[in-house]
Amino acid sequence: MLIDTHCHLDFAEFSADRDEVLKRAQAAGVEYIINVASSLENSRAAVSLSNNYISIFSSAGIHPHDAKDFSKEALAEISELADNKRVVAIGEVGLDFYRNLSESYVQEEVFRKFINLAEDKNLPLIIHSRAADEDTLRVIKEERFKNMRAVVHCFSGSGQFLESCLELGFYISYTCNITYKKAHDLCELVKSTPLDKLMLETDAPYLSPEGFRGRRNEPMHIKLLAEKIAEIKEITFKEVADKTSENAKALFKLKI
Repeated sequence: MLIDTHCHLDFAEFSADRDEVLKRAQAAGVEYIINVASSLENSRAAVSLSNNYISIFSSAGIHPHDAKDFSKEALAEISELADNKRVVAIGEVGLDFYRNLSESYVQEEVFRKFINLAEDKNLPLIIHSRAADEDTLRVIKEERFKNMRAVVHCFSGSGQFLESCLELGFYISYTCNITYKKAHDLCELVKSTPLDKLMLETDAPYLSPEGFRGRRNEPMHIKLLAEKIAEIKEITFKEVADKTSENAKALFKLKI
Protein backbone atom coordinates (compact mmCIF):
# COMPACT_ATOMS: atom_id res chain seq x y z
CA MET A 1 0.00 0.00 0.00
CA LEU A 2 1.07 3.57 -0.77
CA ILE A 3 -0.42 6.74 0.70
CA ASP A 4 -0.16 10.17 -0.91
CA THR A 5 -0.18 12.36 2.19
CA HIS A 6 -0.44 15.69 0.38
CA CYS A 7 -2.15 16.63 -2.86
CA HIS A 8 -4.81 19.03 -4.11
CA LEU A 9 -7.37 17.04 -6.08
CA ASP A 10 -9.98 19.74 -5.48
CA PHE A 11 -8.04 22.12 -7.76
CA ALA A 12 -9.44 23.00 -11.17
CA GLU A 13 -6.62 21.05 -12.85
CA PHE A 14 -8.47 17.84 -11.89
CA SER A 15 -12.03 18.91 -12.63
CA ALA A 16 -12.23 17.18 -16.02
CA ASP A 17 -10.87 13.75 -15.09
CA ARG A 18 -10.76 13.35 -11.31
CA ASP A 19 -12.26 9.85 -11.36
CA GLU A 20 -9.72 8.69 -13.94
CA VAL A 21 -6.90 10.17 -11.83
CA LEU A 22 -8.11 8.16 -8.85
CA LYS A 23 -8.33 4.98 -10.92
CA ARG A 24 -4.74 5.46 -12.12
CA ALA A 25 -3.60 6.04 -8.55
CA GLN A 26 -5.29 2.87 -7.35
CA ALA A 27 -3.74 0.89 -10.22
CA ALA A 28 -0.32 2.16 -9.06
CA GLY A 29 -0.96 0.93 -5.51
CA VAL A 30 -2.01 4.26 -4.00
CA GLU A 31 -4.88 3.21 -1.76
CA TYR A 32 -5.38 6.42 0.23
CA ILE A 33 -4.91 10.13 -0.39
CA ILE A 34 -5.00 13.15 1.90
CA ASN A 35 -6.41 16.14 0.06
CA VAL A 36 -4.83 19.17 1.69
CA ALA A 37 -6.61 22.50 1.91
CA SER A 38 -4.98 25.84 1.10
CA SER A 39 -7.80 28.35 1.65
CA LEU A 40 -11.27 28.53 3.16
CA GLU A 41 -12.79 27.69 -0.23
CA ASN A 42 -10.38 24.78 -0.67
CA SER A 43 -11.13 23.58 2.85
CA ARG A 44 -14.79 23.29 1.95
CA ALA A 45 -13.93 21.51 -1.30
CA ALA A 46 -11.46 19.16 0.38
CA VAL A 47 -14.01 18.06 2.96
CA SER A 48 -16.62 17.57 0.25
CA LEU A 49 -14.23 15.33 -1.70
CA SER A 50 -13.42 13.23 1.35
CA ASN A 51 -17.12 12.80 2.07
CA ASN A 52 -17.67 11.51 -1.47
CA TYR A 53 -14.64 9.24 -1.97
CA ILE A 54 -13.76 6.48 0.48
CA SER A 55 -10.07 6.65 -0.52
CA ILE A 56 -9.73 10.37 0.26
CA PHE A 57 -9.23 12.05 3.63
CA SER A 58 -8.85 15.81 4.00
CA SER A 59 -7.42 18.67 6.00
CA ALA A 60 -8.70 22.17 6.71
CA GLY A 61 -6.60 25.32 6.85
CA ILE A 62 -5.24 28.39 5.06
CA HIS A 63 -1.92 28.48 3.21
CA PRO A 64 0.44 31.32 4.26
CA HIS A 65 0.04 32.84 0.78
CA ASP A 66 -3.62 33.46 1.66
CA ALA A 67 -3.07 34.56 5.26
CA LYS A 68 -4.11 38.08 4.20
CA ASP A 69 -7.63 36.72 3.66
CA PHE A 70 -7.88 35.28 7.17
CA SER A 71 -10.75 36.40 9.41
CA LYS A 72 -12.47 35.34 12.61
CA GLU A 73 -15.32 34.06 10.48
CA ALA A 74 -12.94 31.96 8.38
CA LEU A 75 -11.38 30.47 11.50
CA ALA A 76 -14.81 29.64 12.90
CA GLU A 77 -15.83 27.84 9.70
CA ILE A 78 -12.54 25.92 9.50
CA SER A 79 -13.01 24.93 13.13
CA GLU A 80 -16.43 23.58 12.24
CA LEU A 81 -15.08 21.74 9.19
CA ALA A 82 -12.36 20.20 11.35
CA ASP A 83 -15.05 18.36 13.33
CA ASN A 84 -15.89 16.27 10.28
CA LYS A 85 -14.72 12.69 10.82
CA ARG A 86 -12.95 12.70 7.43
CA VAL A 87 -10.73 15.65 8.40
CA VAL A 88 -7.44 14.31 9.73
CA ALA A 89 -5.27 17.44 10.04
CA ILE A 90 -5.06 21.23 10.18
CA GLY A 91 -3.17 22.54 7.18
CA GLU A 92 -1.47 23.46 5.16
CA VAL A 93 -0.44 26.33 7.39
CA GLY A 94 2.83 28.02 8.25
CA LEU A 95 5.20 30.61 6.83
CA ASP A 96 6.37 31.38 3.30
CA PHE A 97 8.90 34.22 3.17
CA TYR A 98 10.08 33.21 -0.30
CA ARG A 99 7.15 34.72 -2.17
CA ASN A 100 5.68 36.89 0.63
CA LEU A 101 2.20 37.00 -0.89
CA SER A 102 0.98 37.95 2.57
CA GLU A 103 2.86 40.21 4.99
CA SER A 104 5.20 38.22 7.24
CA TYR A 105 3.61 39.47 10.47
CA VAL A 106 0.17 38.45 9.16
CA GLN A 107 1.46 34.99 8.24
CA GLU A 108 2.85 34.58 11.75
CA GLU A 109 -0.38 35.69 13.45
CA VAL A 110 -2.43 33.27 11.37
CA PHE A 111 0.04 30.42 11.93
CA ARG A 112 -0.33 30.89 15.69
CA LYS A 113 -4.12 30.73 15.36
CA PHE A 114 -3.89 27.42 13.53
CA ILE A 115 -1.39 25.94 15.98
CA ASN A 116 -3.89 26.61 18.73
CA LEU A 117 -6.77 25.24 16.67
CA ALA A 118 -4.84 22.02 16.07
CA GLU A 119 -4.28 21.68 19.80
CA ASP A 120 -7.96 22.34 20.54
CA LYS A 121 -9.05 19.74 17.97
CA ASN A 122 -6.30 17.24 18.85
CA LEU A 123 -5.28 17.13 15.20
CA PRO A 124 -1.81 17.15 13.66
CA LEU A 125 -0.46 20.10 11.69
CA ILE A 126 0.61 20.03 8.06
CA ILE A 127 3.32 22.69 8.07
CA HIS A 128 4.43 24.74 5.07
CA SER A 129 7.80 26.41 5.67
CA ARG A 130 9.73 28.07 2.87
CA ALA A 131 12.64 30.49 3.44
CA ALA A 132 11.38 30.69 7.03
CA ASP A 133 13.11 27.89 8.94
CA GLU A 134 14.13 29.87 12.02
CA ASP A 135 10.85 31.73 12.30
CA THR A 136 8.82 28.55 11.89
CA LEU A 137 10.67 26.94 14.78
CA ARG A 138 10.45 30.09 16.89
CA VAL A 139 6.68 30.38 16.53
CA ILE A 140 6.16 26.70 17.31
CA LYS A 141 8.31 26.88 20.43
CA GLU A 142 6.71 30.13 21.61
CA GLU A 143 3.24 28.63 21.34
CA ARG A 144 4.34 25.72 23.55
CA PHE A 145 2.00 23.33 21.81
CA LYS A 146 1.75 20.30 24.09
CA ASN A 147 2.22 16.94 22.39
CA MET A 148 2.38 18.57 18.97
CA ARG A 149 1.99 16.16 16.08
CA ALA A 150 3.11 17.54 12.76
CA VAL A 151 4.61 16.94 9.36
CA VAL A 152 6.76 19.44 7.51
CA HIS A 153 5.60 18.96 3.94
CA CYS A 154 7.62 19.28 0.73
CA PHE A 155 10.74 19.49 2.85
CA SER A 156 13.47 21.63 1.36
CA GLY A 157 15.10 23.19 4.42
CA SER A 158 18.63 22.96 5.75
CA GLY A 159 20.18 20.02 7.49
CA GLN A 160 19.94 21.95 10.76
CA PHE A 161 16.22 22.59 10.21
CA LEU A 162 15.75 18.88 9.54
CA GLU A 163 17.55 18.00 12.76
CA SER A 164 15.44 20.49 14.76
CA CYS A 165 12.19 19.15 13.29
CA LEU A 166 13.19 15.57 14.09
CA GLU A 167 14.08 16.59 17.65
CA LEU A 168 10.52 17.92 17.99
CA GLY A 169 9.23 14.54 16.85
CA PHE A 170 7.89 15.84 13.55
CA TYR A 171 7.46 13.76 10.43
CA ILE A 172 9.09 14.84 7.19
CA SER A 173 7.52 14.41 3.76
CA TYR A 174 9.29 14.64 0.44
CA THR A 175 7.88 15.17 -3.02
CA CYS A 176 8.80 14.02 -6.52
CA ASN A 177 11.34 16.85 -6.86
CA ILE A 178 13.86 14.50 -5.27
CA THR A 179 13.87 12.67 -8.62
CA TYR A 180 15.30 15.70 -10.45
CA LYS A 181 18.78 15.35 -11.89
CA LYS A 182 20.15 18.26 -9.83
CA ALA A 183 18.43 17.30 -6.56
CA HIS A 184 21.63 16.16 -4.87
CA ASP A 185 21.08 18.21 -1.71
CA LEU A 186 17.50 16.96 -1.33
CA CYS A 187 18.68 13.39 -1.73
CA GLU A 188 21.17 13.91 1.09
CA LEU A 189 18.32 15.15 3.29
CA VAL A 190 16.31 12.04 2.42
CA LYS A 191 19.29 9.91 3.37
CA SER A 192 19.48 11.72 6.74
CA THR A 193 15.77 11.29 7.51
CA PRO A 194 14.98 8.15 9.53
CA LEU A 195 12.52 5.89 7.74
CA ASP A 196 10.22 5.91 10.75
CA LYS A 197 9.79 9.69 10.34
CA LEU A 198 9.37 9.81 6.58
CA MET A 199 6.23 10.15 4.48
CA LEU A 200 5.43 10.44 0.77
CA GLU A 201 3.56 13.18 -1.07
CA THR A 202 3.05 14.43 -4.61
CA ASP A 203 1.78 17.95 -3.86
CA ALA A 204 -0.14 17.36 -7.10
CA PRO A 205 -0.77 19.09 -9.43
CA TYR A 206 2.69 20.52 -8.71
CA LEU A 207 6.23 19.05 -8.80
CA SER A 208 5.89 16.26 -11.34
CA PRO A 209 8.76 13.75 -11.27
CA GLU A 210 11.66 13.65 -13.70
CA GLY A 211 10.37 12.50 -17.06
CA PHE A 212 7.01 14.20 -16.50
CA ARG A 213 8.14 17.77 -15.82
CA GLY A 214 5.97 20.37 -17.51
CA ARG A 215 2.93 18.16 -17.10
CA ARG A 216 0.39 17.90 -14.29
CA ASN A 217 1.48 15.76 -11.38
CA GLU A 218 -0.96 13.23 -9.93
CA PRO A 219 -1.05 10.69 -7.07
CA MET A 220 -0.02 7.68 -9.17
CA HIS A 221 3.50 9.13 -9.23
CA ILE A 222 3.94 8.33 -5.54
CA LYS A 223 5.21 4.97 -6.79
CA LEU A 224 8.12 6.69 -8.56
CA LEU A 225 8.88 8.67 -5.42
CA ALA A 226 8.95 5.52 -3.28
CA GLU A 227 11.26 3.87 -5.78
CA LYS A 228 13.65 6.82 -5.62
CA ILE A 229 13.69 6.79 -1.82
CA ALA A 230 14.40 3.07 -1.83
CA GLU A 231 17.34 3.75 -4.17
CA ILE A 232 18.69 6.56 -1.98
CA LYS A 233 18.40 4.56 1.24
CA GLU A 234 19.51 1.30 -0.37
CA ILE A 235 16.48 -0.60 0.90
CA THR A 236 13.57 -2.31 -0.81
CA PHE A 237 10.55 -0.62 -2.33
CA LYS A 238 8.36 -2.69 0.01
CA GLU A 239 10.17 -1.35 3.06
CA VAL A 240 9.55 2.20 1.91
CA ALA A 241 5.89 1.55 1.04
CA ASP A 242 5.13 -0.30 4.26
CA LYS A 243 6.86 2.07 6.66
CA THR A 244 5.70 5.34 5.10
CA SER A 245 2.13 4.05 5.08
CA GLU A 246 2.47 3.01 8.70
CA ASN A 247 3.78 6.50 9.52
CA ALA A 248 0.87 8.18 7.75
CA LYS A 249 -1.66 6.02 9.55
CA ALA A 250 -0.02 6.83 12.89
CA LEU A 251 0.25 10.61 12.41
CA PHE A 252 -3.19 11.16 10.93
CA LYS A 253 -4.90 8.37 12.91
CA LEU A 254 -6.40 7.05 9.70
CA LYS A 255 -9.31 4.71 10.24
CA ILE A 256 -8.81 2.34 7.31
